[in-house]
Amino acid sequence: MPFTFFTFAPMKTVDSFNFAGLRVLVRVDFNVPLDKSFRITDDTRIRAALPTINKILADGGSVVLLSHLGRPLKKLKEDGSIDREKFTLRHAVQRTAELLGRPVRFSDDCIGNDAYAQSAALKTGEVLLLENLRFYKQEEKGDAEFAAQLARHGNFYVNDAFGTAHRAHASTAVIASSFPGKKCFGYLMAAELDNAEKVMHQPARPYTAVMGGAKVSDKILIIENLLDKADNILIGGGMAYTFFKAMGGQIGNSLVEEDKLDLAKSLIEKAKTKGCRLLLPADSVLGDKFDKDANTSIAANNAIPDGWMGLDIGPQAVADFQQVIRESKTILWNGPMGVFEMEKFANGTRKVAEAIAEATVKGAYSLIGGGDSAAAVNQFGFGDKVSYVSTGGGALLEYFEGKVLPGVAAVLSEQ
Repeated sequence: MPFTFFTFAPMKTVDSFNFAGLRVLVRVDFNVPLDKSFRITDDTRIRAALPTINKILADGGSVVLLSHLGRPLKKLKEDGSIDREKFTLRHAVQRTAELLGRPVRFSDDCIGNDAYAQSAALKTGEVLLLENLRFYKQEEKGDAEFAAQLARHGNFYVNDAFGTAHRAHASTAVIASSFPGKKCFGYLMAAELDNAEKVMHQPARPYTAVMGGAKVSDKILIIENLLDKADNILIGGGMAYTFFKAMGGQIGNSLVEEDKLDLAKSLIEKAKTKGCRLLLPADSVLGDKFDKDANTSIAANNAIPDGWMGLDIGPQAVADFQQVIRESKTILWNGPMGVFEMEKFANGTRKVAEAIAEATVKGAYSLIGGGDSAAAVNQFGFGDKVSYVSTGGGALLEYFEGKVLPGVAAVLSEQ
């Protein structure tokens, strides 16, 4: 069902088309984690693409899947060659076939005569997965000729890869111009944009943004943009200590960005001017070293002793944050409150996830913003107790920074 994406034209999804007799190129995000034996450890991204693939097949179409896996050109072998064994998408074939309940063919290349022969031979209801697009440098460079070569595989284009929507790559943006009037978004992409739209432009109030992570520099633009939109911004994670040092506090050995102290001060002042409540954590759980076996202590965040570092929000901060979250009607969460991978410093992140789940049960709308936040909410068992868990870390971040996503704009364009 078409919906409007803020300043853009009405958006067409796979529901807007019948794919009978069509060979559809679907850009998916099968950038899945693998163990040392190249077995998939989390198939969430494959599962997320299934509804779109199944809709096309049910209509009577065939599907050619495009994806990347990792950054093979950034991690070459010692002899300078691509580590094809590590980065091949062949690792995703078996699991994709199991989840679809039908065979999935595989091409050892994404362009070239053999690949074209395989896609041309597809019959109704058949699926072909092409090799890792990033084996070619032209993919990340957004090369028009490479995009045109990929376009030869089909007669319709669907972008269902929100995780790469912020990249102007050949397969995510440039390729769309080869399909005027024959392009749309898959269900995952549409859901991601619809959920982001609700939080950014149609929030029920009070609207609370929970920002975590290590660095202020990673969240400057999103915080500045949210100052005009949110009622409350809760700051946790390592970046909180830059704010405390900027205010003259003693932060011990905690993480700090010395070159961002003035910026932190300015954000505090802007929040006051705009009437947005910027809430910093009152206290921290400290460690005497960055280690899962560190000795721990608790201290106010403006009085952390030398030799100690803040690695999680403390009990008072947890109580303060939970109260604000429970009173909220719209919640955006991006970034953990501490080093949640270490049990001693996981409580703050766990308690924030718990409070968001409780608020959601009471009717609040909650969006969990990809990356570490998504990993945390799933790790603590709250993934199905929030409104939506995004699959796109960087893409969602750039959307909330107010940037146009190339992968979105290219499909919306009539060109």
